[in-house]
Amino acid sequence: MMQQGDQTMECSGKEQQMQIVCVRGASTGGAVVGEEVGEWAEEQSSRSALSLFKEKEEEIERKKVEVRDKVFSVLGRVEEETKRLAFIRQELELMADPTRREVDAIRKRIDKVNKQLKPLAKTCLKKEKEYKMCLEAYNEKSNEKATLVNRLMELVSESERLRMKKLEELNKTIESLY
Repeated sequence: MMQQGDQTMECSGKEQQMQIVCVRGASTGGAVVGEEVGEWAEEQSSRSALSLFKEKEEEIERKKVEVRDKVFSVLGRVEEETKRLAFIRQELELMADPTRREVDAIRKRIDKVNKQLKPLAKTCLKKEKEYKMCLEAYNEKSNEKATLVNRLMELVSESERLRMKKLEELNKTIESLY
């Protein structure tokens, strides 16, 4: 639409210049006018082609700027929508399980306590094993002591019996002397 307006302006401008040339030609003579009109027509066509080219370039540049502006505005909206979607996703995750953070924290604590329990359990098993070994050793020594005490009691009893026997013999010997 703009091109049509520009072309009509060019045409009206050409007509005015032709009239001026015609008036000049009439005052100087007819031969010069034909030549000047031809040169003038060539010059005007090259000027109009150049101006048409410039107009096209300007229009292309304007459209390029418009497209660039539209792209940047769409990118801006896309970024806003991306932020909004991220916020909505976060809200949905919180709605899905409101105690999720607490559950995660408790699970982490349980894992930590499990890690602490493993060496304690090993130590406990080791100590229980040592305790059982010590208890067995204690019981063996207690049995051995009991056996030795019984043997000692037997020996002491035997010794007393033998000594009593000897004393009786000595006593009989002394009585026989009187």
